[in-house]
Formats: sequence, structure tokens, C-alpha cells
Amino acid sequence: MSTQTISFIRTGRQQRRRRWMLVTVSLAVLALALCCAMLMLGNTIYPLPEVLRALTGEKIQGVSFAVSTIRLPRMLAGLLAGFAFGIAGYVFQTMLRNPLANPNVIGITSGSSAAAVFCIAILQTSGAVVSVAAVVAGLVTTLFIYMLSRGKSFSIGRLILTGIGIQAMLDAVISYLLLISSEKDIPSALRWLTGSLNGSQLDELPPLLILVLIGTPIVLVLGRHLDMLELGEQAASSLGVSTDRTRIALIVSAVCMVAMATATTGPIAFVSFLAGPIARRLVGVGFSNVLPAGLVGVNLVLAADLIGQFAFTYRFPVGVITGLIGAPYLVFLLIRMNQRGEL
Repeated sequence: MSTQTISFIRTGRQQRRRRWMLVTVSLAVLALALCCAMLMLGNTIYPLPEVLRALTGEKIQGVSFAVSTIRLPRMLAGLLAGFAFGIAGYVFQTMLRNPLANPNVIGITSGSSAAAVFCIAILQTSGAVVSVAAVVAGLVTTLFIYMLSRGKSFSIGRLILTGIGIQAMLDAVISYLLLISSEKDIPSALRWLTGSLNGSQLDELPPLLILVLIGTPIVLVLGRHLDMLELGEQAASSLGVSTDRTRIALIVSAVCMVAMATATTGPIAFVSFLAGPIARRLVGVGFSNVLPAGLVGVNLVLAADLIGQFAFTYRFPVGVITGLIGAPYLVFLLIRMNQRGEL
């Protein structure tokens, strides 16, 4: 290989690294700005210095209660859930090499949702019970979909179709649970199913924070192997990747994060579906998009929640806004995949 070729390759890699850094830092700055906006805006707009003083423990009449009790839990729930949804969606789409293969479409979040609705509307429990049930149901649903889609050999298309079928079945189970539940529990269950940050409380967030702190480093460490899995089973194996172990670690990490996020905020529509493609378009190829995808998820959730609160006469849950954004993209993606003969 000539010196000129090596120099050309090195220059291209440096350009891609600079682009990755620029995009990631920009997404982080935007997320920080949205977090500040979440804390400042509401029925009463508080200046940033007062918000910071309230967060440091200073008692300011009106500000301390609004910021610490209402706005801070809402902001943190959106930040953590958006990050978890973004990373989980990117992991599944990359590993299964299909933009439709995200937890919302293949039924994983529906499994967590069915368990959570059962706990909320039938058992009338909340907190840790809902969180544990959502994570266990998400893992069981993933295992069930994988077993049904195996056949004689593993097929990505079969897995997606199986997941869509399981999702339809679980949505029917959720509807049945709502029909037999008490009338007083239906509004809270429906609000949760829409995907909402309303009523978020600080004591509900530690389980999600712990799983994000555990799952994110695992996915980041396996990020290079994840990109190799995108090349296919045989190519990844020939490059020294232990495909089965890598896939299991990635799936368990992603499912735990997305299930806990679903238990905390409800199944916020299309965040896991949109975050990966947006991050890939912004960053390009050559470096892992795990962190950018998580930051895109954060920005989508926080921006959608602000839009839902202040852009209309009535206030809408965050899931309604993300659904309005994601549904046209899904239709566009299906049309484009059909034109390419991928469906």
C-alpha cells in the first residue's frame, strides 16, 4: 500500500472522527438547552438563575416546589427514557440490519406494556412491582419471538413478521385488560399507554437510571462488534466476533433499558424507531452511533414534550407528538423499502 493511499485513508478517518465529535457535542448541547427549558417553562416562567438556586437547595417561594417536585422529575424521566429508547432502537436496527426491527414494531414494548397495564389496572400496584414486571415481560417476549422465528435457520424477516404478530396479540390483551378493569383505573392506564411524562416522580427514576448506567457501557464496549454484526453472521465470525455471546449481551442490555423506560413513562411512540436513522444520517459511517442515537432520543422526547405542552391550546402527552412525527416516516420507509424490493 502506497504512502499516498495510507495518507488518504488516515485523512478520511480524521474527518469522520471530527464529524462524529461535532455532531455528538452539538446533540449534547441541544439536550442541555432542552433540559434547561423544561425546568424554566411552565404556567410560570422562572429565570435560569432562580432555577439553579432552587436546584442547589435554596428555598425560594413558588420556585422550589415547582422546579424540584414537578419539573425536575419530568425532565429527568424524559432524559433517561429518551436515551434508553434511542440506544435500544439503534441496537436492534443495526444488529438485525433492518430499520423496521425496533422494539416498538417487533412487540417488545407491547410485552412490557401488557405487564405494566396488568399491574396498574388489575392489581392496582405501582412503583417497583410495575418496573420488575415490565422488565421480565420484555425479556420473556423477546425470547418468545426469537424462538418462534428460528425455524430451521434464523431469519430477520421472519423475526420481524413474528414480532408484528405478537405485538397485535399483546395489543388485544391490553384492550381486554382495560375492558375488565375498574373505571377509576382506566384514565391513568390510558394516559400511561399514550406515553407521558405527566406525574413523574423522583423515587420512580432510580431503577431506570441504574439500568441505563449498566446497559450503556455494555453497548458502547460492544459497539464495534455491533457494527460487524451488521455485515452479517459469517462476516462477523470471520472477523473474530463471538456472535452468539455478543448478540445475547446486546439484546439483554437493550431490552432491560427499553422495558424499564416503558415502565417509567409508557411506550413513547417512534422514539426508538427514529433515533437510529437520524443519528446515522447526521454522523455518517465509520464510528459507532450508539451515543449519538441515545442523544437523539433525548432530544426527540424533550422537544416533543415541550411542543405538546406549549404549542397548542390543549396540552398533549409526549407520545402523541412523537407519533405525529414518526408515523409519516414509517409510511415513507415502507414505500421506499417496497420500491427497492426489500418487502
